[in-house]
Formats: sequence, structure tokens, C-alpha cells
Amino acid sequence: MSLMNDNVNRRGLDAFDWCFLGVILAIISMGILSIYSVSNTDTSAFPVYWKQTTWMGVGLVAFMVAAGIDYHRLVRWSYILYGLGLLLLILVVIMGKSSRGSQRWIPIGPFMMQPSEFIKIPLILTLAAYYGTTSRLGWIKRIIIPSLIVLPGFLLILKQPDLGSSLGFLSIFILILLTVGMKSKAFGFMILAGLMLFPFAWGGVWGSLHSYQQDRILSFVDPSSDPGGKGYHGLQSRIAIGSGQLLGKGLHGGTQTQFKFLPEGHTDFVFAVYAEEWGFLGSVALLTLYIILFLMGLEIASKTKDVMGSLLAVGVVAMIGFGVIVNIAMTSGLAPIVGIPLPLMSYGGSAMVVNLTGLGLLLNVKRRRLSLI
Repeated sequence: MSLMNDNVNRRGLDAFDWCFLGVILAIISMGILSIYSVSNTDTSAFPVYWKQTTWMGVGLVAFMVAAGIDYHRLVRWSYILYGLGLLLLILVVIMGKSSRGSQRWIPIGPFMMQPSEFIKIPLILTLAAYYGTTSRLGWIKRIIIPSLIVLPGFLLILKQPDLGSSLGFLSIFILILLTVGMKSKAFGFMILAGLMLFPFAWGGVWGSLHSYQQDRILSFVDPSSDPGGKGYHGLQSRIAIGSGQLLGKGLHGGTQTQFKFLPEGHTDFVFAVYAEEWGFLGSVALLTLYIILFLMGLEIASKTKDVMGSLLAVGVVAMIGFGVIVNIAMTSGLAPIVGIPLPLMSYGGSAMVVNLTGLGLLLNVKRRRLSLI
């Protein structure tokens, strides 16, 4: 192990590492600029865009720590970290702070922590530890046992209720499971069981949602049925994106943003703010940066010979990739609005720190892979 660490220390940060960090900082900068545009009238002592800049600083510290500590050491603590994450989710149910019908946050002094975000990293570490040390023969060890590991976190997040985060939590498990591989019989069994249980599961999920969340899903089916009510967010988001046209309206130039027609422009709908101000070409540039980031992550996963490292990389790509795809889809009218922030761009301290920690783990795996070949 010491030889591995010495090898990493001698290599330092190579050109690929700087490119990796540069892509991340470019996306974050676009997010802060959009948040600044939508909140430039904030006259408080500590405006939202300064808060986001502060969280970026905290996240970068977490990024460097996660990149520097050998991930094999972190994996040893995975089950304990996951257990602590479940305890925090239980505390949310008991004493969490409610806002807009959802109980998702734990107050810590002047700050608010969202455990449904922080438990994603322990989940990735735990699944990497399980599949990296356990025989994967048989569908019970390959599917059932890890499903039982994932289920408590999924249900506790869904109870808040937070449909978006619970689906993101589940997507990490599914992509790691597909990476591990399933025999055709086991895959067929899962599909059949899912189809049989779907009516009962959907009834439970639908019943756990608040009325405004149900309205958001229904408005996706027919957004014009109530344009001033349940379909308002989606319609205004699409108007903002379309009004950006080819080159955009420039910083502070978006009418939907500046006249506050677009709600939650600094959080869930930050992509609509960005698209209105920087247009189609700016949106293509942003999507290109995300694609480059994903390709880097997938390259790390494919070239890593260590099972744990490969699954860690896949888990991080799944975590961020799900958020990007679903957020852009819902703001563009291609998916129901489920309240998923855009990774590295939307305002939120918990999400920023968690995403940068995950990317730090990705860099960690990359920097140690050469000594494993």
C-alpha cells in the first residue's frame, strides 16, 4: 500500500487531472453567474450568489480530501458511514425542518443539512465494498442482499417526501448492478417482479406524495390544462429556454428571469435561466462540458483494474449523470418536474459539497489505477 501511495505522490496532478478540474470549475462558474443574474437584486448582507461561492470553497476542500485519501481506506468505513446516513434520515423524520410541504433538512446552527444528499456517497462506498469483497454467484448475493441494503435509505427519503432524490438514490444502485452484471434469468426475474409489483408500489409512492407533487406529475401529461396553476413552472421554464434563441439575451437580459416569471430560478430551474441568457450555443457549450466530464468518469471506470475503484467511479457518474439528465429533461418539458437540482450549477450547499466529494473520489480512483495494472 505504501508503494502505491509513493507512486501516486510522485505522479502528482498530471495534465488530465488539471483538465478534469478545469471542466468542473467551468460548470460551477456558469452556475454562480446564473445565480448572480437571478438574485442580483438581493440586498442582504450575504446574497445567494456569495453563499454559493462559499459552498464552492467548502466543496473544493472536500474534493481535495476525497482525492487525497486512498479510497481503499474509505471503503473500510463504508458500512459505518452508511449506517450514520440512515440515522440522519431517521432524524429528519423525527425532528427535520419542513418547507413547502417536505421535511428534508436538519438545522445545524445557521445552516441546513440535507441528509438525502449526504447519504449518496456512503451508498456508493457501501455497494463498492459489498461487490468488491463478496462472491457474486447466485441471484441472492448479487441482487437480493444489496437490494436490502439500499431499501431502507430509499424508503426513508421517499417518506420525506423527496421523489427526485429517492429516484436518484435508486439509479445509483441500478447502474452499479448493471455494471456488475446479471444473468439473463435474474434480469428477467427482476423485470417480471417489477411489472407484478408496480401497481402496488405506484399506489404507495403516489399516496406518499403531497398534492403539489402529484399536480406537477399530472401537469406533465397536460401542461396546458392549468397554465396559471400546476402547469405554471413547466410552461415558464420552456418559455425561458425558447426565448434565449441562438445567442441568448445576455447577463441580466432574460425577461422571464428578471421579471420573476420563472420561479426557483436559482435552484431547480437554473438551466432555464442560463439558456435564456446564453441561448442555444451557450447551452450546447454547457452540455459539452457535462459530456466531457461523463466521458472522463467512464474512462476511469473502464481502465481501473480494481473492482472497488471501478464501481466507485460508476456510482459517481450515475449520481451526477442522473441529476443532469433529469433536471434538463424536466426544465425542457421532457420529464415531470420532480425537484432535482442541476449538479454543480443549482444553488445548494449539501448538493455542492456531495457532488464535489464524489468527483474527488473519481479523481482518487484515476490517480491510483496505474499502480494496480
